[in-house]
Amino acid sequence: MSEAAAPVSSLAELTTLRLGGPADHLVEVTSDEQTVAAVRNSEKLLILAGGSNVVIADEGFPGTVVVLRQRGIEAVGARGETKPAGAPGDAPGDAPGDGEVVRLTVAAGHPWDEVAATAVANGWAGVESLSGIPGSAGATPIQNVGAYGQEVAETITEVRVYDRVRDEIVTVPAAACGFAYRTSVFKHNERFVVLSVTFELAVSPVSTPIRYAELARTLGVAQGEAAPLKEVREAVLQLRAGKGMVLDPADRDTFSVGSFFTNPVVAADAVAVVRDAAGEPPAWPAPDGMVKLSAAWLIERAGFTKGYGNLATGVALSGKHTLALTNRGTGTTAALLDLAREIRAGVRAKFGVELHPEPVLVNCEL
Repeated sequence: MSEAAAPVSSLAELTTLRLGGPADHLVEVTSDEQTVAAVRNSEKLLILAGGSNVVIADEGFPGTVVVLRQRGIEAVGARGETKPAGAPGDAPGDAPGDGEVVRLTVAAGHPWDEVAATAVANGWAGVESLSGIPGSAGATPIQNVGAYGQEVAETITEVRVYDRVRDEIVTVPAAACGFAYRTSVFKHNERFVVLSVTFELAVSPVSTPIRYAELARTLGVAQGEAAPLKEVREAVLQLRAGKGMVLDPADRDTFSVGSFFTNPVVAADAVAVVRDAAGEPPAWPAPDGMVKLSAAWLIERAGFTKGYGNLATGVALSGKHTLALTNRGTGTTAALLDLAREIRAGVRAKFGVELHPEPVLVNCEL
């Protein structure tokens, strides 16, 4: 376990936004034992790994930051035999046959896209549409990460965590994780520190059914049909890159947390208000008779087009996607949040719809 004494360099270097001030104390851990030791007696605690879904105040974090660096993917077949998970790009090895399942247990600090790439390379279906998402595997259940018609809640079987209240490591089954749209019992909850996540994937050369219309069009298949795993991954990476959603140090449009706002879920009568104001919105059925609307569509129709912002502040909407608020290289967290407030207020005034932030706000608020 490596430590840095207070004060440390800016936390900006640990986040995809490249924003955030220093921490009082920073610890990097590479094992579950080190993680537990680091968090056990920390009163004010921030867990970081990929740093892709956090907005940290310019003042930094007045407490201990624990950076998860543990790595590893273990694959276990349906009959209980442990299989080595081939590295991304490797051909499938001695894997179970089609129609079976494989359980992947992934260390919390392992980069998520390596998990997706490994699954595709080995012929394991269920996370291929989640390719290219930055961040760590341990963050995926917290956020119930989803994209292009897939969510991790569909494949997670259990999450192994350190329970700070009980002071012990426990396994939380999927049914107790409280998965919902971009949330879970782990989000905004300092009680649990994720140590590893177990996924159950189908052994198949083709994907799960393609639900997302844009992805289906790109692949040339009908919604509900499957496609070869490698083709799905390549299509998703292509779509995400076109929206600035694949990290690229040379592209300021990728200096973001991805989607800053969640797609709002509204009552059916609210859709009529939106329709009267700006035409037919993209919409999807949601539980309890509610309707999910496209936040990007609402933002653009409220007058905030791609690239919107004041360059003097160093922040702006992405030039590729209106749902990403970006640091153009000289921005601050304060300026980013001001832009977010402006957008939220504009959408509320135009449509009467409230937007909610998707990332975790650290020592700051919207």
